[in-house]
Amino acid sequence: MDKNQVEYYLKKDHKKELELARERVSEVTKPTPLIYSDFYSGEHDCEVYIKPENLQTTGSFKIRGAYNKIAALGKDEIAKGIISASAGNHAQGVAFSAEKRGVPATIVMPNITPLLKVDATKAYGANVLLYGDVYDESYNKAIEVSEQNDMTFIHPFDDYDVLVGQGTIGFEILEELPDVDEILVPIGGGGLISGLLLSIKTLNPNVKVVGVIPEGAQAIKDSLKVGHAVRANKIQTCAEGVAVKQPGDLTFSIIEKHVDDIITVSEKDIMENILLMMEKHKLVTETAGVVALAGVKKRAEKGKKIVCLISGGNIDTVTISSIVEQGMISRGRIMCFSVELPDKPGQLVQVATLLAREGANVIELVHNQFKALDRFSDKVALEVTVETNGAAHIDKVLAALAEENFLVRRIY
Repeated sequence: MDKNQVEYYLKKDHKKELELARERVSEVTKPTPLIYSDFYSGEHDCEVYIKPENLQTTGSFKIRGAYNKIAALGKDEIAKGIISASAGNHAQGVAFSAEKRGVPATIVMPNITPLLKVDATKAYGANVLLYGDVYDESYNKAIEVSEQNDMTFIHPFDDYDVLVGQGTIGFEILEELPDVDEILVPIGGGGLISGLLLSIKTLNPNVKVVGVIPEGAQAIKDSLKVGHAVRANKIQTCAEGVAVKQPGDLTFSIIEKHVDDIITVSEKDIMENILLMMEKHKLVTETAGVVALAGVKKRAEKGKKIVCLISGGNIDTVTISSIVEQGMISRGRIMCFSVELPDKPGQLVQVATLLAREGANVIELVHNQFKALDRFSDKVALEVTVETNGAAHIDKVLAALAEENFLVRRIY
């Protein structure tokens, strides 16, 4: 998007456009009332509320922007058919919205897109074209096809109607919690936070809007340093929904002008919060979906009212399994260690008895003569994975082993 286009959109009557968008998206969105979190509030000594857009139609906030955009198209644009590129939530949002409005849609998705997401997009009636190994290649292909066939292209975030659709979330938050102090929002390409910034700063500029990004996806921070949208050299994060190499020109301009702060969170924090959301709130979220929650501890102050936007819940079961395990390790719920034992009867029973006494539940045990440090010694290696109850419990178990003169090496 060139500078003149950006300036044109920045001068629009945002309140009017947001109200119009809200009227449109009400046709398809589900209510996602704020959830007060006893757990997070207690853990951080402030009032923490969750905005569960993972419960939204198609499983994410993306339905808002996609539907508003398609509903705003003129007859000529609709007649051309629409095309977009996405590896996940935007694809399903566009496909659903196009079907709802009776518009033929094509979505270009990377070859590596999980079959579950491809099938979900097809189920909404869209034609799916698999192309490229990464989103950028799919995006370029979608642009090429749109130009060749004179189709209407819908950008996943750098589009005014799309981001205004996302901004309808701001109305809902302020109506439910007028005295909110701060809203934490994940940032990828910037469409979600840009829409929130327009709505929140238009309706109540005193409310702070803070962007949250993974440590391995800092394109927006890189861009803010130089004063314009730039491409990151490297993106590496488990939160694929915000793993965007370059923010949009329009979204960057809105973020630069209005955002109150941007904070980073670790991969460990992201995985831990996937587990916590399942355990404490019985909610399934995707990795990008909990990025805002992972940032609460950096913004918490006694008495502050914070809303965390949960952006989506589209996650496959294999990923859930892996991330939950990592989250349990991070929370001190699983511990693995190795110990060398004399190769004689009774040693294994001694270790098992000690673990039972200390309340560590054995998940897996590998007793292997061929893993001893010195193959020609009279010792054998024992690897044990146990379920524990936090860091303090792990320290207690390791201390008990040391007291019995076991030489322990913690693996994780």
